[in-house]
Amino acid sequence: MNFDRFLPLTETTFYIMLSLLEPSHGYAVMQNVEQLSENKVKIAAGTLYGAFENLVRQKLIKAVATEDTRRKVYVLTAEGKEVLKLEIRRLKHLVNISGNVTAGEK
Repeated sequence: MNFDRFLPLTETTFYIMLSLLEPSHGYAVMQNVEQLSENKVKIAAGTLYGAFENLVRQKLIKAVATEDTRRKVYVLTAEGKEVLKLEIRRLKHLVNISGNVTAGEK
């Protein structure tokens, strides 16, 4: 499968997917995104659930069974983990080349 078609991820999608390495429900994802981003990214419920719909449609996340009938819990699929891994590799590359280019500047 060509995962490159999913890249680059938006910052919001990146944080959502990072939050779904472990099964989680929407409110917990919203809180985790804020924590991971040091309060720089805040996601409204409508944005989050729209993102969930898109990620499910793309087969990057899936709903998992839970005993709490009030909350839907999601987790990354194997494909989602691969896309996240590729995005992290892409971001590391950007940081590395930025460091190389700016190393001589003071």
